[in-house]
Amino acid sequence: MGKKTIFSALSAQTRINIIKVLLNDEMHVSAIARTLHLSVPVVSRHIKILEDADLIEKKIIGNAHVFRVKPIQFEHIFDPLIDPITVQIDKNESLYDALQQLPFLSIKKHGKDRFIASIDGQEGYYIYEVNGKTPNVPINDFQPSIDMTVILSKLIAIQQKKIKVKIKKNLEK
Repeated sequence: MGKKTIFSALSAQTRINIIKVLLNDEMHVSAIARTLHLSVPVVSRHIKILEDADLIEKKIIGNAHVFRVKPIQFEHIFDPLIDPITVQIDKNESLYDALQQLPFLSIKKHGKDRFIASIDGQEGYYIYEVNGKTPNVPINDFQPSIDMTVILSKLIAIQQKKIKVKIKKNLEK
């Protein structure tokens, strides 16, 4: 589905609340309705919109339909809003040499390797993709051999599971 459909699907607070509930656990429509204090028909209508936007998916277990969020859909939600920037390097230069030309990037050195530390002042963990593939080398070791498109992404945690660890109490005798 298009980005417009995704944004439309997320334009209602009820659908955002459904996404929040499903981020914590897979649920049946009636469980979602109980959790949000809504009727099953209302939740069903919103679920259909979220499914059409490909933000959630249905898993059929016997007669039950269980829903869960498809986090992969949120990874590229803002891609159409990003304008490309062009830089040039000489044939024997590295990706690091290309990225050094960009004033909004901060690059840090760790040992002999260089890594992206912030973009536009937003510190975090960043990865890079070259023509859709993630290289297994730091930016200073990546040697381009052809014109390419580099995508820089900040790693953002999307909660998949919540695990509570409890410490056993010692019973003294």
